[in-house]
Order: sequence, then structure tokens, then C-alpha cells
Amino acid sequence: MKNKEIYAIHAGICQCLANPKRLEIINTLRDKEMAASSIAGIVGISKANMSQHLAMMRNKGILRSRRVGVNIYYAIENPKVIQACDIMREVLFDYLNKRQRLTKKMKL
Repeated sequence: MKNKEIYAIHAGICQCLANPKRLEIINTLRDKEMAASSIAGIVGISKANMSQHLAMMRNKGILRSRRVGVNIYYAIENPKVIQACDIMREVLFDYLNKRQRLTKKMKL
């Protein structure tokens, strides 16, 4: 596989993660498997909308699924997804803290 293909796949995964509801789904599934309907209830979106988010994340390799009767259960495919989200959250908080310190300095 060529570098340009790797960059395109990488960008696709990042685009998939660049959605607040999908980040909330990842956090909800952080350490457990759950039925799609339960996830929808926690995240507060319709089952149809949830189904679209879950399908996209499954297609990108972020989630895995299994069917039990009429229920489909989802879990994080690779724990490194959680680590990556945690690192980006730390970057966000570092940025917000830095911006807050600069704002305080400007007010003085």
C-alpha cells in the first residue's frame, strides 16, 4: 500500500471521529459492549440516526458488532481507539487551558 493510500484511509478514520455524537458513542462503549438501542438512549438520538453512526464506525474498523436474536451489540474493535481519543482530549484541554491563561493575561 502506498503512502497516499494510507493518508486517505487515515483521513477517513479521522473524519469519522470528527463528530460529537460518534465521540460520545465511543466514550459510552469505552469498556463495555452494548445493544444499539441502549446506546441510542444514552446518547439521545433516534435509533435510525444511531444505526447510521454505528454502521459508519463499523465500516471504518472502529467498532465491531454481533447479533443476538433481534439485538445487535457493539463494542470498540481496538482499545487504541480509546487511547487516541483520550490523547486528543488531553490536547484539547491543554489548548483550552493555554487560551484561558492568555485571556487572563490580556485582562490584566
